[in-house]
Amino acid sequence: MSQLDEAIARYHKILESDRERTRAWATELQAQMEAEQLSFGGRLICPFLRPHFITRRQYDSLVKTGETLISAVDRMQQMVLQDPALLSQLELLPAEKMLAAIDPGYKTLEVTCRLDSHLTNGSLRLVQYNADSPTGVAWADSLSELFYNAPPVKEFRKKHTLSKVSGKKHLLSALLATYRQFGGRGKPKIAILEFRPSFATTTSEFEIFRDFFRKEGCEAEIVSPDQLEFKNGVLRRGNYDINLVYRRVSVQEFLQRFDLSHPLVQAYRARAVCMVNSFRSELAHKKAMFALLTDEALIAKFPAAERKAIAEHVPWTRVVAATKTTYHGKKIDLQEFILKHRERLVLKPNDDYTGQGSFFGWEMNDASWERAFRQALHTPYVVQEKVEPARSVFPVRSDGGIELREMRVDVYPQAYIGRILSCSSWLSWGTTAGFSTSAGLAPTFILEGSK
Repeated sequence: MSQLDEAIARYHKILESDRERTRAWATELQAQMEAEQLSFGGRLICPFLRPHFITRRQYDSLVKTGETLISAVDRMQQMVLQDPALLSQLELLPAEKMLAAIDPGYKTLEVTCRLDSHLTNGSLRLVQYNADSPTGVAWADSLSELFYNAPPVKEFRKKHTLSKVSGKKHLLSALLATYRQFGGRGKPKIAILEFRPSFATTTSEFEIFRDFFRKEGCEAEIVSPDQLEFKNGVLRRGNYDINLVYRRVSVQEFLQRFDLSHPLVQAYRARAVCMVNSFRSELAHKKAMFALLTDEALIAKFPAAERKAIAEHVPWTRVVAATKTTYHGKKIDLQEFILKHRERLVLKPNDDYTGQGSFFGWEMNDASWERAFRQALHTPYVVQEKVEPARSVFPVRSDGGIELREMRVDVYPQAYIGRILSCSSWLSWGTTAGFSTSAGLAPTFILEGSK
């Protein structure tokens, strides 16, 4: 039995040794999450009673590989910005291309990003690169604090050393460093930009950020795009002048409601405000970015370490089209290949990151897969090689007490200015990413070893 398996077994034994005490703690944990507003759409963000453990060796490998892949993505983005033919392959809308052409006033392409990945036996497989407006950092930090000092984890820590990986401070440091690179002085007035929820049961993660920014000495407000005005060279909401926008509205969401005459775009173009992430982050956010990264001809001159990381950790991806391409060095007719090999392929929308609208070939018959392919031909979609998900057993509170369930585990390393400095985990039964009673975030702790 591995160190990790032994640790998990011991944690479960602690829970099962005194079920009454565990039920009492589970009730208290739920109350604490409700008190700290760790919920979304009326559901608690964590229905699980165990943190996700990864070993120090796994975490260090994840950091090294992840940062190499971030470097490769940045290199490809620079190529795309200089080559209209490559830019067209990302399937951007005309307005998205115009926004990407605007220099944000600082060099960093993604100040913050999240790598959605599977970690199996120490091997990392990247599934998505969430660069536009990644979520989860503040929620994960809050969960880590609640779990670290919880009775079962305290008991567990008598024999095992755990390290927390927190992200809020790193995110704020990245925002302030970017603001200085932009040319800003002193502490900026921060606007956390998001669409305000239309129903009271939804709590924004960014209320946690707002309160944290204020605690760290920065003025901060949550602002909706429709509250903004740009006048006399200043972006403001009412009497609140804004120097730094922490953008939590995706480019797609923004363009569905506004055009390029919006005050935010005016201020951004005039460099009157520093915006993080910039509109250029949409380039890396498109799933078609993986199609460029896994094109051997395009990355032939990349550093050897980056080419190796791509080959080992990024699944083969192509934009769906009636065309010829390559598959691991061999020439193929893409249409024929997709129709013939559904068992090992998935069709994903170029923009959606929830899993909605994706088609998993191994779950379909030939006729339904062909219909999905025809649909994908007419809307920007990518086809991607199947990545086997990591799975682990987690205790979940149920009506009868505690139930052990095998969950799919997605590991979310979070990077700030190219450095991976925190991590969270997403657990689910199915293949989509939405919150539900059987899915949610789990705090991630590094298992250093036994005492």
